[in-house]
Amino acid sequence: MSFPYKVEVIGEKEKERIMERMNTCDLIERKSTIHGTCIKFFTDNHEFKDMWEDNFEPMQDWIRPHVRLYAIKGRKLRIRYAAESKTIVIEGCDYYGWVKSIALGLVADFLEDFPSEHRRNSVHGSFVDFGGHGLALIGPSGSGKTTLTYGLLLDQQTNFLTDDWFFVRFTSNGTLIYSSEKNSYIRGDLGKVWEKYTKGLDGIKEDARNRAIVEVKRLIGNDRIRTESNLVATVILTRNPQLPAFSSLTQTQAIKFLMENEFCNPHQLIRTKQKIEKRRRFFLELLKKAPVYLLNTIETPKESLSRLKELMRKSNI
Repeated sequence: MSFPYKVEVIGEKEKERIMERMNTCDLIERKSTIHGTCIKFFTDNHEFKDMWEDNFEPMQDWIRPHVRLYAIKGRKLRIRYAAESKTIVIEGCDYYGWVKSIALGLVADFLEDFPSEHRRNSVHGSFVDFGGHGLALIGPSGSGKTTLTYGLLLDQQTNFLTDDWFFVRFTSNGTLIYSSEKNSYIRGDLGKVWEKYTKGLDGIKEDARNRAIVEVKRLIGNDRIRTESNLVATVILTRNPQLPAFSSLTQTQAIKFLMENEFCNPHQLIRTKQKIEKRRRFFLELLKKAPVYLLNTIETPKESLSRLKELMRKSNI
């Protein structure tokens, strides 16, 4: 997998020098919560500020932040990360999608380094709920996660949890899945694939990448939004003409695919041997908890959706 941007890991002295310069800037400040982690956001971009507020739940101002993210204007893209103090500075980025994904990657890195009694991990993937239990979709960028998520949501019996990133907690009884965002950052042309969503997307304010923060309740209704569920099956997505359209995977096959594809997450801020081993152990445990399947999305979205529905029927989901 190719990564869309380079992250420079810096020390605390360099971070302090950058902070001295930032303190002279007129920055907008917001505190938000991402799965119980307080993130403080600084920006001089009013569009980013508006999208951030629509994207994430606010946190009380008196809560001390666990992580900090700066997104400021600049002549060219540069991303620097002080891992010790969990502070990241993004300069020259014109794409909010990277800002919000880096924020989620920052929280994921914090949770990896400071595990609580109830260890939490994160997955770059989507999750659809069916009455308290559901299906995880994991795949490289462009493999169809978002398209198939909203395809599944055409069924009135399904509920939305996330279309991009979720958090995981293992329990003695199973695997709990938690949402990550208040509202979703999606393509404005989703209605071209699933016509039913055209009306709900009418009038949204798109950015330069033809994406927008959208209240999912506009698309499916407020009573079908969930914040947690239980994992019963994982589907790994790929686009590979050499592979079958659909097959079950062993744990060994699944972890091999995930590691070859950088865990299907282009927003890992740190990729040392130690970090990769932590992620490998987590995914091994995740893959033990529920059956795993491979869906090859080289077919049309409707054909791939039919295969997911057949899996749900056979699995009594």
